[in-house]
Amino acid sequence: MILLPIYVGFFMRGKARESILRVLLNDPKGELSKYKVAKLAGCSFPWALEVLNELQKKKLVKNTKVLNFKKLVDYWRKIYKKPVFWSYSVREPFELLKNAKLDYALTTYAAENLVQKYLFLHRVDIYINEKDFDKWHKLLTKEGLVGGGNVRLIKETDKIFYKSFEAHGLKVVSVPQLIVDLFSEGAMCVEAAEMLLKEWEKHVR
Repeated sequence: MILLPIYVGFFMRGKARESILRVLLNDPKGELSKYKVAKLAGCSFPWALEVLNELQKKKLVKNTKVLNFKKLVDYWRKIYKKPVFWSYSVREPFELLKNAKLDYALTTYAAENLVQKYLFLHRVDIYINEKDFDKWHKLLTKEGLVGGGNVRLIKETDKIFYKSFEAHGLKVVSVPQLIVDLFSEGAMCVEAAEMLLKEWEKHVR
């Protein structure tokens, strides 16, 4: 009974740490104040300050400026935990998404295919706001079947949508988040992630 709140606390801190990294990698030039990073990441200022100080000791950032883009991504990869997902079989997932009046952001294969067009569209992975899960489940079961299919729903907080954008009429997760998700997927996705990382670093520099 005592361990559960402790576990939840560590879990939420891990999510907050990832949110801070997401903000830094999307805004790497050091133009954000530490307070602004905390606000955008949706965490307390003391926790953001602790994380930023840790990153500065590792010489990954100076204040809020990213010093080593690749190593900061590597740091995120080390603390990253694969999310739990729910599988569905849906005949026309992109059409469903275009008509859905709910927040979402594509990642892994579908997102990479829209952004870089290197990977075969193996599967459609969709981040959703955890508060909307019941609505998404109802929508996907109306249009398809549950289990073992071509679509995966991934529940997250609304912070996952930070710097998400539209590509070809579909919403895509931020590029740094996509890079980390591709690395986590492994196999041929690693090469796609490395290509995307190289181009993104050029873009933000």
